[in-house]
Amino acid sequence: MKFNIYALLCLILCVNTLTSQKKNADYRLHIKKTNYPVIIDGIGNDKAWEDADEANDFFRVLPMDDGLASEQSAIKMTYDDKNLYLLATFYNATEANYFVESLRRDFSFGKNDNFLLFLDPFNNQTTGFSFGSNAFGAQWDGTMYDGSRIDLNWDSKWISEVTRDDDKWVFEMAVPFKSIRYEEGVTEWGINFSRLDLKSSEKSSWTPIPRQFPTAALAYTGTLVWDAPPPAPGTNFSIIPYVLGEVNRNLEANEDTKTNGKIGGDIKFSLTSSLNLDLTVNPDFSQVEVDRQVTNLDRFELFFPERRQFFLENGDLFANFGYETIRPFFSRRIGLGVPIQAGARVSGNLNEKWRMGLMDMQTASVDETGLPSQNFGVLSLQRKVFGRSNIGLMVVNKQSINYPSENDSINSQYAKYNRNLGLEYNLASSNNLWNGKAFLLKSLAPDENGKGIAQGAHLQYSSRKWSWRLQEEWVSNDYTAEVGYVPRRNYVKLSGKLGHLFFPKGGPLVSHGPELNINYFFNEALRETDHLAYLVYNFDFRKRSSLMFFVSDDYVELLSPFDPTRLGIADLATGTKHQWNAFGWEYQSKPQSLFTYSFAGRLGGYYQDGNRTSLTTELGYRFQPYVSLSANLNYNHIDLPAPWNTNEFWLIGAEADITFTNKLFFANLVQYNEQTGNMNLNSRFQWRYSPASDLFLVYTNNYFVTPFETRNWGLTLKFTYWLNN
Repeated sequence: MKFNIYALLCLILCVNTLTSQKKNADYRLHIKKTNYPVIIDGIGNDKAWEDADEANDFFRVLPMDDGLASEQSAIKMTYDDKNLYLLATFYNATEANYFVESLRRDFSFGKNDNFLLFLDPFNNQTTGFSFGSNAFGAQWDGTMYDGSRIDLNWDSKWISEVTRDDDKWVFEMAVPFKSIRYEEGVTEWGINFSRLDLKSSEKSSWTPIPRQFPTAALAYTGTLVWDAPPPAPGTNFSIIPYVLGEVNRNLEANEDTKTNGKIGGDIKFSLTSSLNLDLTVNPDFSQVEVDRQVTNLDRFELFFPERRQFFLENGDLFANFGYETIRPFFSRRIGLGVPIQAGARVSGNLNEKWRMGLMDMQTASVDETGLPSQNFGVLSLQRKVFGRSNIGLMVVNKQSINYPSENDSINSQYAKYNRNLGLEYNLASSNNLWNGKAFLLKSLAPDENGKGIAQGAHLQYSSRKWSWRLQEEWVSNDYTAEVGYVPRRNYVKLSGKLGHLFFPKGGPLVSHGPELNINYFFNEALRETDHLAYLVYNFDFRKRSSLMFFVSDDYVELLSPFDPTRLGIADLATGTKHQWNAFGWEYQSKPQSLFTYSFAGRLGGYYQDGNRTSLTTELGYRFQPYVSLSANLNYNHIDLPAPWNTNEFWLIGAEADITFTNKLFFANLVQYNEQTGNMNLNSRFQWRYSPASDLFLVYTNNYFVTPFETRNWGLTLKFTYWLNN
């Protein structure tokens, strides 16, 4: 086991930097209870608002954090026994010109005039809730984690309305206390408000925030001061049943058309005001957004994010342990081609210091493959230390039931069990300048080859002009995480980056500057196996467009056979060594235009002294706010010696997102992947007829590219309804 020097550095920094007071604690908004009714109409002329305190004098964050915003905003809040209310008014200093992408829920932040609320009910500056809207009323909601990140897959019951005129736009909302989690009896919450105004290219915040940090940074929230403790939400019990019917046919397997009906659902029960129990029986995820296809020229397994709703609330407790390429738990391993029978999860805050996540999932057996039924259990605990840091513990267990011993050698998925134990320390300084992590993982399995170790650590600094990061990783050859995502084993990695920004006093540029990134890989005997080093120069413009150039140096010693085209032509031999250089660029247009575009490219060497050219472009046009059209094209041209010779292939995607209202959506996606010989069509109609209740109609079809014919197709009608007390 290697000594982790960064863990010691993190501990020293914690003692020195994490004990100071929250930076913006003196920005205080008082909230008083109202006895008058509040009508959510986006007008805000109810008597309840007359005596409400106002948060105003917003600060500019972007393009520069140099004073008060030119486009000012005003926020009022009040509450009654059931709901938390907010009224936000956004004034136009210049002629009104609103920019929105569509009426799609959980919109892309940077492409819409919008307002966001950030709530930190536990004052831990790490977790919370976010609500908001764009200027045409599309809603945004999510749970907050890691101090500034937002999981938009979380949905809850709340209502809002927006009105607009030439002078201003107004947002009004009501959030039931039952829809959020908080500690009873606490009279001060962390809070902040953010506005993005694209006509002025200005992002502003109620509290001052350095420009290198997002306005969602909970380290820079102000304080919401209650005149009395907010009302206890009481027992919150919800049942979310679904019923569906589907028709499908697999022509590739020469099967007949099949029809199927299915029922199931979820149950949500508040164990406390901040801890929730979720149960699922016979879950179905047919309405989940389809994965975006990518051209795969990587030697290792690609990562596709989790999109299934049950796994997402408080998902950071389960999914963020370790690094992106060293995850002891990855929920997409559960139910992979196997029906999930039932599952349970307890997650949330135990108190101001402790968070917990406990999950158990049961899958069915598959007679065709001999795969036994399996149970997946995960325990995650977090303990807040110092100001904003935490110590985490994780236990992951995969257990086969009625294990068929005759399948011992077929595949690791038949193993009797695989377990992971992990300990992690996350550093976050009070001013957000310092961040870091140190973790250690131990795997357990029936075979000695599955009993290994993985560990990593990094330390990062981010100021306005300077940023740097140092990181190390080690994954032993016998480390296994069958319910995780660890695409590479038997390596030691040392990496770092150093960047600097220059800020011109005028002109079209806001900032520009270089960034150097270095990644070196070694085997466990500390012999170099590959490296990637690249120098980037970034340009950011005042109208929010951006330009980037890079040069890179690659070296690879293959650790296993690899086809550099992934077309099944031939493999390069294990142990062969390859080195090349490349040059590339990327440009993103300003989001204010109805027509948006980006283009990127990469020219340079490749394996076996070959050459690779890769060109990518994304095009978009919107008929705001109802229709958003987009297309992405990726072209690869690879020149190699025989037997590969010259190969080229396209990846093309086209999407039409039609939003009739902010409750009625029709999304269509077509993807053509020449590398895999597949074309996919996915059409999804969604009617949110009631808060958090939906009707879905989903059609999918997969085609062979050559010859062009259907592989399989399916049509699903699904109805869900949220019943609560």
